[in-house]
This record gives sequence, structure tokens and C-alpha cells, in this order.
Amino acid sequence: MPTQDIRTIVDAIYRAESSRVLATLVRLLGDFDRAEEAMHEAFAAAVEQWATAGVPENPRAWLVSTGRFKTIDALRRQTRFAESMPDLARWQSTEPPDDLELDEPRFCDDQLRLIFTCCHPALAPATQVALTLREVCGLTTEEVARAFLTAPATIAQRIVRGKAKIRDARIPYEVPSLADLPERLSSVLAVIYLVFNEGYSASSGPAINRTDLSSEAIRLGRMLFELCPDPEVAGLLALMLLHDSRRLARVSPGGDLILLDEQNRGLWNREQIAEGRALVNRALSTLGFGVHAIQAAIAALHAEAPAAAETDWRQIVALYDVLLQLTPSPVVELNRAVAVAMRDGPESGLQLVDAILDRGDLAEYHLAHAARADFCRRLGKIAEARSGYTRALALAEQEPERRFLQRRLRELG
Repeated sequence: MPTQDIRTIVDAIYRAESSRVLATLVRLLGDFDRAEEAMHEAFAAAVEQWATAGVPENPRAWLVSTGRFKTIDALRRQTRFAESMPDLARWQSTEPPDDLELDEPRFCDDQLRLIFTCCHPALAPATQVALTLREVCGLTTEEVARAFLTAPATIAQRIVRGKAKIRDARIPYEVPSLADLPERLSSVLAVIYLVFNEGYSASSGPAINRTDLSSEAIRLGRMLFELCPDPEVAGLLALMLLHDSRRLARVSPGGDLILLDEQNRGLWNREQIAEGRALVNRALSTLGFGVHAIQAAIAALHAEAPAAAETDWRQIVALYDVLLQLTPSPVVELNRAVAVAMRDGPESGLQLVDAILDRGDLAEYHLAHAARADFCRRLGKIAEARSGYTRALALAEQEPERRFLQRRLRELG
């Protein structure tokens, strides 16, 4: 097979499978850095060997086995061999990961194990999320930084410190016991939701969606729900399914953004909506539901409305009131302000957004300025609307959002 064709295949497998391969290598080698090096060596070997031998039936198992054996061979060749004997003995005693052992359930177990390791209570919460996004889900440091609204250098430092803490404290690579599971869930849920958000609405770049990330988040959510059918896990899975059900309707054939009230609801995925609504009902009927279940209930109300004009905004505002009590946040306030504007009119929404911006909250958040501009546009305050859209455009990094804001500015004249 031509080298270029093999590179294309290997690149596709890297995008789809690298996070799972890394999770298993971390379990086998017990170290993030060694596992990452082994994974990259395995993919490099794949480019060379698959051109003549062909793509193996189970590429993931081949990559894990190759990475593990290359690490062992490199350790054997080290000059200071004696100091590496304990690691070498441990790795060689590990069961060889052949195709029969590295089936789908085993890879899923390894990913869950790695998620809970990265979200161990010994790590600071911000480090837990950054490390999991980078190491488990395969986001780049820059993508993690955008999700955090933080500088890439800061994220890189958190990741390095997190790896060192796991190594020095000998944090085990394991799924916690059922008794310890509840206290570990919040960070894991935060991680999965951040991955979904980056996939559902990319923070920057040429496209609105990154389906690989949103699909990965939903897959991880399903895995977690099977392990722990907690109401908040059900709520998060429902929330992701309900949002993702609108994916095809959010983008025009030319790649432009389509707002919720303008979407063709016939394109919404009814199977995902039905599954999401069932999960919402299950979560809300159980004691212990929280913010994700409430957010999922809001998404369900949007999904149930046959047309935008028939949306139950009164109930949505009431749910946002509950959400604000559970998790006071300027972003939740902003979303509530949009709902209030739909219920009571744009003047009410404008007053609420102005109060948020006057406090200094969300001053660098483009959606806050875009919302204010939209209220002003609907009120006929053209100069203020133009100013708001211009400010939002300066802050937006996603190209379809930028095109939408430019279109609004052109409409204002």
C-alpha cells in the first residue's frame, strides 16, 4: 500500500483511537510520560509496518502491544540497566495484551480507570479537569485552555503538576469502590461535559461542531451511567443527547450557524430526544438530582416544542431560577436573561444583561455582548446594537459565529 494511503489510515486511527490506546498503555506501564512516548512510537511503527504487512484486524490491540514491547526493548538497552530492573520485571510480568484480551470492554474499563485516576481527590479540581481533558480525551493543551478561558502555559503547568502528583503519591489506576464513587463523580461529570461542549460548539476554528469530541463525551457518559446509574449521571447523559439531537439543524449546507428559533425541527434526532426525555424523567423522579438534571429538563422543554413560538418559556425561566440557587453563575444568569426576554420582552432581558456586565462579569464573553446587541436590535436601538455586535465579533474565535455576527452588522446598515 502506498505510504501516503497508510499515513491517511494511521491518522484516522490516531484521531479515533489514541485516547483508548493511551489509557491501556498507562495501565500497563504505570506512567503517563512513558505511555505517551510508547503510543507515539507505536503509531510511527504502524506507518512503516502496515505498508507491507497490511492493517491488522485489531489496530488498537496491535498499537498497545507494539508500544509496550518497544518500551521494554528500550529499557533493556539502557546503559544503567540495573536501576531499571524493577520496572522491567513488572512490565514483563504483566499479561501480554493480545487481541483476545484487548476487546471493547477492556478498552472501556481502561478509560474509566484513567478518568477516575485523573480525578483523584488528591489533585486540585482545576488540575483534575485539565489532566483528564488532555490525557483521557486527547484535547490539545490549547483546546483545554480555551475550555478554561485560561492561558495555554497555565494549563501546561497544571498538567505537569498533575502527572507528578499521581506518580509521587502513587495514586492507583483504578475505578473507586462504590463507597468512594459519589465524592469522585462531580469532577468526572465536569470533565465529560466540557468535552461535549467543545465538540458541540467549538470554541474556535472553522466549524461549529467537532463531532468526534461530542460523540466521545456521549460514549463516556454511557460508560459512566452503566457503572453508576446516579441521577446526575443520568441528567448529564440526557443533556448531551438532547443537545446533540439538534446537531444537523444547527448548521446550514454552507457551514453557517442557524439559531434555535430558525432551525428545521424535522432534522432533530427523535430517537435521541426520546432517550434524553426518558433519562430526564428518571433523574427528576429520584432524590439527589442536581444541576445537570435541571439543565437537561430545560433542553427537554425545547425539544418538546413543535415550533419555536410554542416553547414554554415560563417553565424554562422557573427552571433557571432553580438552577441559579444550585449553582450561582453569571453564565446561568445570562441564559436566564435570554429566557426572560423571550417570556417578557427584550427590555426585561436587556436590564438583566446590563446588570451582569455592569458588575464586570462576562466582560470578555462574546455571547453576553451578542445577547445584549440582539435585545437592542429588537428594541430599535441600532447604535447600541451595532456596538454590541462589534464587541462580540472582536471576542469571537469560531468562524461560523463570526460570520453570523458580521451578517447581523450588515443587516443593521
